[in-house]
Amino acid sequence: MKILYAIQGTGNGHLSRAVDIIPELSRYGELDLLVSGAQAEVRLPYPVKYTSKGLSFYFGKRGGIDFYKTFVETRSGDLLNEINNFPVERYDLVVNDFEPITAWACRKKNIPCVGLSHQSALLSKKSPRPRRQDPFGEWILKKYAPVKKYVGFHFKEYDKNIFQPVVRKVIREAKTTNKGHYTCYLPAYDDKKLVELFMKWPKVRWHIFSKHTRQPYHIGRISVYPVSGAEFVESLLSAEGVLTGAGFETPAEVLHLNKKLMVVPMKSQYEQHCNAAALKKLGVPVLKKVKRKQLPKIEAWIDSAKPLDVFFPDVAGAAVDHLMTRVI
Repeated sequence: MKILYAIQGTGNGHLSRAVDIIPELSRYGELDLLVSGAQAEVRLPYPVKYTSKGLSFYFGKRGGIDFYKTFVETRSGDLLNEINNFPVERYDLVVNDFEPITAWACRKKNIPCVGLSHQSALLSKKSPRPRRQDPFGEWILKKYAPVKKYVGFHFKEYDKNIFQPVVRKVIREAKTTNKGHYTCYLPAYDDKKLVELFMKWPKVRWHIFSKHTRQPYHIGRISVYPVSGAEFVESLLSAEGVLTGAGFETPAEVLHLNKKLMVVPMKSQYEQHCNAAALKKLGVPVLKKVKRKQLPKIEAWIDSAKPLDVFFPDVAGAAVDHLMTRVI
């Protein structure tokens, strides 16, 4: 069987999970990879046959997506040409991790395409939703990379075909410590603004990882670093707690590492608000946004929050087996 694994490269989480999924898919046939998107720092340790600019959302500096840059960088004509010309017909099956080019190409050419992603889990009505649902956000989840069949990943097994998170081996097999610092990864916020706010706690050590800086710098007990896979993992493993966006992979890894966690869902990113609703049910504190009037909530989290004692089993092989034997 010839299989194409199409991976969304807009965020680091998709590629991090793919590192463990690729060997499992390879058991079922000849596997080629496509990475689509332009916002990830993680690189796959496997040969990638196809790359595409895809349809990327760009992070802003005020807690949300930079829609102007997203619009400017997206060329609809190029996108349509890629969909029309991508050779999905060379494959018996396309396994899609929320990647739009191949999903739409398969729909147009009637090639089997199955979802294997966190976003697929959100297609189930049993997955948690925020109190205020967003019809446009629901539409994006269904239409951005449309699939009829799927296996999804979520914080709990909310429905059939939903597995718990794939925690990559570098995290699962690592030894953790606690050096007392707090790791912050909020890619939609300006690191200079975060430094200004975090100066309120001169005795607290912060590691801020930012998409908006190219060189590390240090102010007091606050260190700011460009996003780097190895340095970020090292910071996570030795942190007291982690303040991050309400994505999927990073919160899942923090929970698995038994670290304190607080999340801030990105503005205008409905998937993250769905994740925040799920995390809140688990007992994770959720912050609406990072601004001065929210600092007492962060301080209370620093002073009194405790880890939630969550463990995620190794599900990569079981999820792929389920996809290949029961779903397609």
